[in-house]
Amino acid sequence: MAKNPVQKVKQDDGLIDRLVHINRTAKVVKGGKNFGFAAIVVVGDQKGRVGYGTGKAKEVPNAVKKATDQAKRNMIRVPLREGRTLHHDIVARFGAGKVVLRSAPHGTGIIAGGPMRAVFEALGIQDVVSKSLGTANPHNMVKATFEAFKQLQSPKMIAARRGKKISEIVSNRDLKDLNDDKQEAADAAE
Repeated sequence: MAKNPVQKVKQDDGLIDRLVHINRTAKVVKGGKNFGFAAIVVVGDQKGRVGYGTGKAKEVPNAVKKATDQAKRNMIRVPLREGRTLHHDIVARFGAGKVVLRSAPHGTGIIAGGPMRAVFEALGIQDVVSKSLGTANPHNMVKATFEAFKQLQSPKMIAARRGKKISEIVSNRDLKDLNDDKQEAADAAE
């Protein structure tokens, strides 16, 4: 019995793979058309590690297997805030694809379209707001999302680079959020 590639599949090694897109190609030859398939797959452990891969083959299962293997080889670690959202807002580009990723409060859920939703689910993000601008090409959207993840920095990374303690970095962020809330309240009162 063949598995449905669109559904997430939990594998023995704890990884979940999501099929993002399958493209059918045709080469016209003397005897007719030769069809091929290209697949893009996202693999993650839902704990902060995620990767993507592409594969091409004459049959869909072979293309998906190649893409899954490549995704497992190219996994990256993404720092998450409280294990459920991003540390800060990010804007990233790849080709004509531009993505805007925003951290969200608890209970927001994943507000994302198509390919980006698969990436967030595989990564384990529970609360995020995102917008894709420019192209709807799934390859560019996934690659732009990964470019955004490479820009993401945790307070621990920033503290190490500045030679400060994590509590100093986080307390400054909390003070900034408090001042922003006060400013919004003052603007609303006027």
